[in-house]
Amino acid sequence: MSAEQPVVVADRPTHGEPRPYHFPRFERNELSNGLGLITVHLPGRALLAASLVLPSGAVDEPAAQAGATSLMARSLSEGTKHHDAIGLTEATERLGASLHAEAGWDGFSISVEVPGERLGEALGLAAEIATEPTFPSADVDRLRDERMNDLLQAKADPRRRADDGFVNTIYAAGTAYGRPSAGTEQTVPGLDAAVLAALHARRLDPARMTLIVGGDLEAVGGDVRSIAESRFGAWAPNPAAEAPSKPRVESARHERIVRVIHREGSVQTEIRVGHVGVPRLIPDFHAVSVMSAILGGLFNSRLNRKLREEKGYTYGAGAGFDLRRGAGPFAVRAAVNTEVTVPAIVDILAELELMRATPPSSAELHAARDYLVGVFPLRFETPPPVVGAIAGLYIHGLPLDELDRYRPSIEAVTAADVQAAAERHIHTDELAIVLVGDADAILPALEGAAVGPITVEREELPGQSA
Repeated sequence: MSAEQPVVVADRPTHGEPRPYHFPRFERNELSNGLGLITVHLPGRALLAASLVLPSGAVDEPAAQAGATSLMARSLSEGTKHHDAIGLTEATERLGASLHAEAGWDGFSISVEVPGERLGEALGLAAEIATEPTFPSADVDRLRDERMNDLLQAKADPRRRADDGFVNTIYAAGTAYGRPSAGTEQTVPGLDAAVLAALHARRLDPARMTLIVGGDLEAVGGDVRSIAESRFGAWAPNPAAEAPSKPRVESARHERIVRVIHREGSVQTEIRVGHVGVPRLIPDFHAVSVMSAILGGLFNSRLNRKLREEKGYTYGAGAGFDLRRGAGPFAVRAAVNTEVTVPAIVDILAELELMRATPPSSAELHAARDYLVGVFPLRFETPPPVVGAIAGLYIHGLPLDELDRYRPSIEAVTAADVQAAAERHIHTDELAIVLVGDADAILPALEGAAVGPITVEREELPGQSA
């Protein structure tokens, strides 16, 4: 072999041991009105992040007003007693800052990112939209119409239709998680400025909220409490505010079913397989995390290896638990060519059974644990995700040392723990198999596979005439 020829290495390089890591230390305080304050000093991070968090979200709203929390959050920056929407945007931009409000299933937040020396002014704007929003009718109507258009798009999009169809299949009627968090075609039209103002009045209360500030606090002299007190201290507690509810979660059924939502001529089928899962507060959270990674959370997960690498059915398959205050969904997700729909379903069911029946191999266990442990610090290189992670502790009622205990707890998960988590939380006899695709093309093979009783829905798409 000549000197110019490349040398082929027989063994692939292996990764090293994860470096030690501790989640940044943070301190908890309280303002005079009961507003909680958490500060986390991140040296060298000149762009600060702050988030005003309420542990109450879409799951806490009345069913008849589904979507109100999301629309209320979006509407806060449309105007206050001191600024209209353009004025708020200009005031924010003058600070070199960003300001936005959002709501999810479990929580609501108003967040800012700003250079440290301008933190006080940015928090002033955050306090303004939190305490003095005006909910201009024209702007609320515009945002409501945008949501109605989004609902039409969701119905036409096979991927989103599968997601929506899956959750309203697994959850019983009246369970909030069985609908989109931003509301439905039935509820959104009734959301107006008066509804949002009333929701704001009965939901927001400084005594139930926490302000989290992260970044290089030396830029503000380290005295964040005084700055926060000057901006939020005059906000009076609201004794009549509603406390967060305990989510009511009920499964629609306890047997396996197949639901096909027909899309004539579709060359692909969107597949969702799963059932009601578990809430975030479970004793075996870390084992569930490792089990989910092995099953469908990594590129070399069992599902991806089987459906993508071995069979070539899909560009990617995944699975996991959506962990919320209440039991969120457990789902396997994939999109496959129409002709391989049924073989893909059979393989998915087999992998779920195998996950319950046998412990993972040593290679699978180490790969999943090493990935979760290794990627954890990478999530927290800037202030916003650090602040967001702390907000998650507050929203879910987790111990304040939860994030520092994460890596050792993941490393301690055994193969037996993984199998036990699968046996405990994956129920193969209660799976809902929801398909969005060409029912006429897949029904013969689907009936032959006998994976469960089948229902077919031939719904009209937006823009189609009867």
